[in-house]
Amino acid sequence: MPSKPVRQLLVAVAVFVVVAAGVAALLLTGRDRDAGPARPGNPPESTEPGAPAEPGERVVVVKIDNVAPARPQTGLTEADAVFVEPVEGGLTRLAAVYSTRLPPVVGPVRSARETDIDMLAQFGRPTLAFSGAAPEILALLQESPVDSATSEQIPGAYFREAARPLPHNLYVRPDQLPPGHGRSPARTFGTGPAPEGGRASGEHTVRFPAATYDFRWSAEQGRWLVALDGTPVESVGHGQVGAATVVVQQVPVRAGAHVEDVAGAVSPVAETVGTGAVTVLRDGQEFEGTWSRPAAEAPTTFTTAGGEPLRVAEGPVWILLVS
Repeated sequence: MPSKPVRQLLVAVAVFVVVAAGVAALLLTGRDRDAGPARPGNPPESTEPGAPAEPGERVVVVKIDNVAPARPQTGLTEADAVFVEPVEGGLTRLAAVYSTRLPPVVGPVRSARETDIDMLAQFGRPTLAFSGAAPEILALLQESPVDSATSEQIPGAYFREAARPLPHNLYVRPDQLPPGHGRSPARTFGTGPAPEGGRASGEHTVRFPAATYDFRWSAEQGRWLVALDGTPVESVGHGQVGAATVVVQQVPVRAGAHVEDVAGAVSPVAETVGTGAVTVLRDGQEFEGTWSRPAAEAPTTFTTAGGEPLRVAEGPVWILLVS
């Protein structure tokens, strides 16, 4: 048995360890409550548009198929932002931007478009996962700040799902791609409370020539639930997809220089540098305003009709590029 002085020393050490652990726990609890998890890509509660990136902040973008045989998709609910862009035949395709979370699998993956080049430059130097593109567009991507990560370049990150038909069965494991770097969508668009002057709205419809999107506000979930052509947009394992903010961005759309589909239809190009009208849905309200972006490397900013900043809510953002 230890001597009395030794026993007293052991008791003192034990008491110190217990007290130190309790203090550390209180400090950690306070930090988590005040600031949220400290991890790259997790912005503070309010940010200005174009806020600097956090060190090590990743930006990975995946082009996702959106036609009927490709649904339901995988990995949509983890996206920080989802762009809906026009493609051939009046249809749409998705570009999902990941910064705060990377799902284990995303897809089905499809090809890149000329729209992607300027559209994605506002995030810095993101990694773009896609399945191919016309040679002319590949050349444009090589000259852009976007880092390509195709199935030909990184074959080990991609796989085919036998239960799905070609070409709607290519999937990617994003954690096996280069992480990219730049600003998260929240830092790019700016987050914060809604301004005054919103109009209460429970539903909103956005029409493309051959696709119709419906957004229904769910106060319980705090999300605009997404439907396409009358069917809920679902992500495998997570149910219906929802957005905290929906941005309906009116943009010029021109005919691209390259034929894309077997019928000879020319791919449209949505112009995302410039200015135009915008409708922003958030918090069960609808705001009319203006979007502005002076250069490809600059963030897109939104203002109300009265000129007040119109920031996005915390959570997923869907941006629909409509003409």
